[in-house]
Amino acid sequence: MSAGADEGSGGARRGSITDVAGVRVGQVTRRGDGWLTGVTVVLPPRGTVAGVDVRGGGPGTHETDALDPRTLVPTADAVVLTGGSAYGLVAAHGAARWCEEQGRGFPVGPLPSQVVPVVPAATLFDLGRGGDFAARPTEEDGYRAAVAAASPAGLQVERGGAGAGTGALVGGRYAGGVGTASVTVDLPGGGPAVVVGALAAVNARGLPTGGAAPGAAMGADRPSSVRPPLNTTLVVVATDAALDPAETSRTATVGHDGLARALDPVHTLVDGDTVFALASGAVPLPGERADRVAALVAVQDAAATAVRAAVLDAVLSARPVVLGDGTTVPAWSGARA
Repeated sequence: MSAGADEGSGGARRGSITDVAGVRVGQVTRRGDGWLTGVTVVLPPRGTVAGVDVRGGGPGTHETDALDPRTLVPTADAVVLTGGSAYGLVAAHGAARWCEEQGRGFPVGPLPSQVVPVVPAATLFDLGRGGDFAARPTEEDGYRAAVAAASPAGLQVERGGAGAGTGALVGGRYAGGVGTASVTVDLPGGGPAVVVGALAAVNARGLPTGGAAPGAAMGADRPSSVRPPLNTTLVVVATDAALDPAETSRTATVGHDGLARALDPVHTLVDGDTVFALASGAVPLPGERADRVAALVAVQDAAATAVRAAVLDAVLSARPVVLGDGTTVPAWSGARA
């Protein structure tokens, strides 16, 4: 197993979720005049299998039941991460409208245009942080983020205070944001390697527990109780491995291990922590049972590793942010230097 190719903070190798072939990311950032929020859309290749695991006690989600392995449709056409608490989930409608225009979705009629896009979404709490409680993501923001994902810019992920992470905080007193990372996995028996990437929008109650490079301590002080304790970390894990719906859902479950390795506490009553998983199916896993099990373990272990790295990347990429009341929230990296 090896990490991605981009150089991150402190020389850590971090990569990006877009290292998974065909995966693209679009973001809309709303800042100023009362705004401090945004939307992030992850756009996978057509036919990508999807799963989800919701562990936080205060989730805000849309269409997650559709990703249960026991349901009719095994795939997702886009995943939306948004600010704005439950209000922001309307951004999924915009992404779904864009998918419909492209003919992306579950076919329900004789014409190629007659589709129903499957667009699961999850939201984090940033209401009022820009000064205007009513300034939250709209349907049009979701549409614009999907358009951005499909554009040439969709291969580059803006880190830190962008997209769904624009108004994010960590521990109630440091700037949060968006981070991403990738891991390459060599499968048993040779053959092409598998890429596992993760993107995280970190608005956590907890604080970081590990550094951007293995063994680098970041501190273990407890979260602040000064600000309203409403949070959530949202994650998308993507891989080019050929996984079935149950295996994809299990990968989302293991992705939560990465949250627990990166943040303390995690999965609290006031976090809506949610991990989505996407499997494009481009790289087949070994057919022999023992090798396949070994490959699944390796892919899922990489998911946890990539999630941890993406969370820490978000925290280390964040810059100080000015809230609507004029308070400047410092970046973790600057405050701990």
